[in-house]
Amino acid sequence: MNYKMIAVDMDGTLLDSRKQISDETVRAVRQLAESGVLVVISTGRPVQGVEKYKKLLHLTGPVITYNGAMIVDAGTGETLFEQGLRPKDARKIMESGLRYDTTMCIWAGGRLYGNQINAKMNDYKKISGVEPVLIKDFDRFSDQNITKILWYDEPGNLRKWTEDFGKEEFSQVTCCISQPVFLEFFHRQVSKATAMQKIGERYGISREEMIAVGDGPNDIEMLEYAGLGIAMGNAAEEVKRHAGSVTVSNDDEGVLQVIRKYF
Repeated sequence: MNYKMIAVDMDGTLLDSRKQISDETVRAVRQLAESGVLVVISTGRPVQGVEKYKKLLHLTGPVITYNGAMIVDAGTGETLFEQGLRPKDARKIMESGLRYDTTMCIWAGGRLYGNQINAKMNDYKKISGVEPVLIKDFDRFSDQNITKILWYDEPGNLRKWTEDFGKEEFSQVTCCISQPVFLEFFHRQVSKATAMQKIGERYGISREEMIAVGDGPNDIEMLEYAGLGIAMGNAAEEVKRHAGSVTVSNDDEGVLQVIRKYF
């Protein structure tokens, strides 16, 4: 198969455990993009959280952010697609978060908001590169155009709360664990797979001509959608079961191995 596009998750995939990309991987990605293959970062991070990496990799095409809730053009900064939560759903999620007393990282209008500024929020600030704003009036805030809500807590709590939310009647919300300590909520029509489909339509690339590489539960739909879905060696067994192939870990340059093998 002559693959024309590769969508790559960031944390746990493109980035190693130190949140870095090896020089060899950087060179390989740059060369791949220069050859005409569409290299797409596909992440749960906000736009600001991918800025330095798209520059490092010399990417100018579309970037999937917020788990697919927003697609932006890396070259122009133009928003190609955006789908936020419905206000009533956002309000219900935030009310539950307050009841559980969890740390909520809330994205609206490209800004980061939180219900509390604590160690977890400051840790998330380092990942996103955005200074959080404390929410003082949740009743008024819920009418904002909220892109996604992230709960940052202990893995055991998040697993239990995921089960609890599975019993709720949310017709337009998807919640998934993106990293062991992150539970993310976004509009049901949003996913990395849907974003890949939209990019394919824009660039005339079929799903059979796409490769997707990821490590987290929020990557599963993307791995299943692509013609070839590849799980990282450090991915959970659940993720690997949904992939067509498995590469080595992010600390062993798994993305580099994929590029060498398939391009």
